[in-house]
Amino acid sequence: MESAIQNTILETYTKLSDVLSSFSDEEINIVPFSGSWTGGQTVQHIILACSGLPQLFAGKTEKTTREPDENVSKLDAIFLDFNTKYQSPKSIEPAADEYNKDSLLASIKKIQTDLFEAAETYDLTLTCIGFQIPDFENFTIYEWIHFAMIHTQRHTHQLKSIYEHIKS
Repeated sequence: MESAIQNTILETYTKLSDVLSSFSDEEINIVPFSGSWTGGQTVQHIILACSGLPQLFAGKTEKTTREPDENVSKLDAIFLDFNTKYQSPKSIEPAADEYNKDSLLASIKKIQTDLFEAAETYDLTLTCIGFQIPDFENFTIYEWIHFAMIHTQRHTHQLKSIYEHIKS
């Protein structure tokens, strides 16, 4: 039986794939306006931010001494505020390359599958010790999966705007 978080994973990455699929191979690499990423760069940023999570979950963890979803509302407040623009950390900044839509779609599918399986496999209440987002304490596995969802939803929203900009 699928959990609520697994349903959210499927829904989030299906929406992203649907928006990405609406771009032509050429459109994916068009800069819509000055200072913006291309659609390809936006998706690559999501891939860079979310693809290492299962390795993090498999690494050092410890029993959580707080509510396992304590950081969820703070994450929502940051990432669902579409009016505020943030600077991407250098480590997940996409290169100004030509991107291939099919390989981006394949990477999204792999992240979806990996996170879906992780949600089934791991104790989501454990805290991951291996990596930390600045201004936050260490996240639980649940919070990391939530981060991946909310971050992806934010950039799916951005991707829709890029697409509309290119089309107009």
